[in-house]
Amino acid sequence: MLKKIGKFIPIILLSLIPTFLIWLPFFLRIEYFWTIPLPTNGMATIVANYDGPLFLAVAKTFYNPALIKEMFSFPLPNEYYAAHFPLFPLLIKLFASFFGFPYAMLFVTLISSIFAIFIFYKFINLYVTEKDALWITTVFSIFPARWLIVRSVGSSEPLFIALIIASIYFFKNKKYLFAGIFGALAQLTKSPAILLFISYIFIIIFPEINKMASISLGKSLKSFEYKKLIYIFLIPLSLLGVFIFYKIRLNDFLAYFHSGDNIHLLFPPFQIFNYTAPWVGTSWLEEVIFVYLFGMLGLFNLIKQKETELAWFVGIFFFSILFVSHRDIIRYALPIVPFLFVAFKDNLLKKEFKFVMLVLIIPIYLFSIAFISQNVMPISDWSPFL
Repeated sequence: MLKKIGKFIPIILLSLIPTFLIWLPFFLRIEYFWTIPLPTNGMATIVANYDGPLFLAVAKTFYNPALIKEMFSFPLPNEYYAAHFPLFPLLIKLFASFFGFPYAMLFVTLISSIFAIFIFYKFINLYVTEKDALWITTVFSIFPARWLIVRSVGSSEPLFIALIIASIYFFKNKKYLFAGIFGALAQLTKSPAILLFISYIFIIIFPEINKMASISLGKSLKSFEYKKLIYIFLIPLSLLGVFIFYKIRLNDFLAYFHSGDNIHLLFPPFQIFNYTAPWVGTSWLEEVIFVYLFGMLGLFNLIKQKETELAWFVGIFFFSILFVSHRDIIRYALPIVPFLFVAFKDNLLKKEFKFVMLVLIIPIYLFSIAFISQNVMPISDWSPFL
């Protein structure tokens, strides 16, 4: 028992220490760090990072249009809040009586981050030795920097990514009920979880189609494991539940699709390079090509490694990213990052990469605090959020 607890302590430290170091210059109200000017609003800077205040608004009102209008002055239609799925704000509400709403949001993010790093450690252990798994988990705790950022502010991404990893982990271990449950919870957290369901459909159905080429339809249907299909249907059922809830609260079953410019999927692909697009606004986008590069290389590596489940999910999710027109495309790509670690695991274990990571710690940290300092919603009156 003590041995198991001892193994869990490094995971907790890997999750908490980088976040606390990110918080430190803001908590201490340092005006400059490494020549980077920082706001001196204390932890308010962390809490006010996008989309934290919007999740707080949902947590306090739970989509009640009258309460939203009464309590908050955001110039947003009620349907806009439907883009912020209910599980994360529900958890904030559950812990608000202990911490108050702003710190309950940060607490849920911290706990979600610990869960994400723990389940990633369990997952990567399927592919490498225990010692190597701890090293790769250490890298995952801070890389990419955008992942470190979202788990250091009020964000639903850590919860979402933890649930995605957990679902695929249990699916790979043939525990389909747990895969369906965690997939359904992921769906209650963020809309892209439906891509997990689509991936599972292909993973389950595609081999059956291949079977039909060699055996009769009747035999194929008899050997089909229907339980797999039943359990993963928990994912779209949970999405249906969200839409029914929106019908009750917002009087609009399709409120999510009426949430304004929250859905950034546009045709044809690669519209992110349209610098006039509202959520792009710049022509300085060359790093987007590197996102595509590593995504495609990782996908091909997974196919070569015969990691069928991971390849289907990464392939389908990555394909959707090609249609995303948003400057912050790395945040959209974060759900595939844990599985790209599997694709590049041999490179991550090389001495050269370990040296590179030692150097990268500094720019990762500097980028993180600079980004957080500038990604702040303007809040003139904090009283509605407390």
